[in-house]
Amino acid sequence: MIEVEIVGVRIELPSNQPLVLLREINGERHVPIWIGTPEASAIALAQQGVVPPRPMTHDLLVDVVESLGHSIISVNIVAVEDNIFYGQLQFDDGTVVSSRASDALALALRAKCRIWCADAVMEEAGVRITEHDEGEDSEPDPAVDEEREMRRFREFLDDVEPEDFEG
Repeated sequence: MIEVEIVGVRIELPSNQPLVLLREINGERHVPIWIGTPEASAIALAQQGVVPPRPMTHDLLVDVVESLGHSIISVNIVAVEDNIFYGQLQFDDGTVVSSRASDALALALRAKCRIWCADAVMEEAGVRITEHDEGEDSEPDPAVDEEREMRRFREFLDDVEPEDFEG
């Protein structure tokens, strides 16, 4: 398993389909996972530290787990089949529960646990994303990269309507 972190949520054009982008912590590969709008919002809000006045579904689940005296110790992206990613929640007592990858990632942010990606998933879905500033072979300044992520997130939020969350 390869430890990954959530880079952020983006909107893929021209389809306007949201995706969450994972990056391996000790490497250069990224895993894009196309997700639904509600899950994209849940992930983006958690990344921004937004605490809703009443618990949303992912907040509720973490609260229930903790109220029962347990914790989610890791989230694992374990498989990808036909562009569908499969996740698992790993609990402190060894229990493993199957999950959609998007829900698992939203929970990981709230539970503040580590995220792991199976080697086979990284091999199949991982891509190298390189950024070059006017031909230079240097890494982007983390502050500039973070500001770019914030700008993209704000653009995403500008396009979200309450109707997007209706079933």
